[in-house]
Amino acid sequence: MKRICLFSSVQLFSRSFRALAVPRSLNYPVQSLKRSSVRMEIGRNLSSGLTTESSVKPRGALIVLEGLDRSGKSTQCAKLLAFLKGLGHPTELWRFPDRETSVGQMISAYLSNKSQLDDRTIHLLFSANRWEKRSLMEEKLRTGTTLIVDRYSYSGVAFSSAKGLSIDWCKAPEIGLLAPDSVLYLDISPERAAERGGYGDERYERVEFQKKVADFYQTLRDSSWKVIDAGEAMEEVEKKIQEVVLDQVKECSTEGKPLILLWSS
Repeated sequence: MKRICLFSSVQLFSRSFRALAVPRSLNYPVQSLKRSSVRMEIGRNLSSGLTTESSVKPRGALIVLEGLDRSGKSTQCAKLLAFLKGLGHPTELWRFPDRETSVGQMISAYLSNKSQLDDRTIHLLFSANRWEKRSLMEEKLRTGTTLIVDRYSYSGVAFSSAKGLSIDWCKAPEIGLLAPDSVLYLDISPERAAERGGYGDERYERVEFQKKVADFYQTLRDSSWKVIDAGEAMEEVEKKIQEVVLDQVKECSTEGKPLILLWSS
């Protein structure tokens, strides 16, 4: 892979991120960004031009899998995709970071230790990577496609906060993204995750750092979260995930459910 210099990375990031709907200042007062995941119904945001709660229509479900590195997310995402498709539900699997975009390629180089970036810069790149897919995500959901997402904003906040950045600062650029219908957190100890194959290949795969990440994940939990013991047999984990997700998919596709925004008050 070609060497990516810091200057060109930041320059490209600036162009990509400028058009995003991120607040002008990231210096938010603490009270404006509560640690609990307060989420706002899109229908109440009159400036959005989106449908109101009274006109909610059936849609796809937004399902997010989170967890420490090597917790089994990617494996379970693939199994869940096959399960839902087998039942006839239109479903797609997304992963963040999306390493195919221009921003995603910079992130990939950083994660594989091929480039060096300031902690705040890489955090904003991760956020920009999610914003790149924001419009398409809403379009897919509204047209009936369920999205399984391997890592989302929670990862970005937990990992950056574990580096010492303010959790409120880390949340700020995520505001305005869509909130998941369900977050499945695959719970496993960092020590046990480290025993799994390939551990240590990427920048953040260090046990002590992963312990800090786990602590910050706990502060982000809300009513949309379901904790799954990832240390159980793979088949048992798969079954529990299917039960939770199928309920959400049925609710969204039959009764309809308003889309809401992440961490907005």
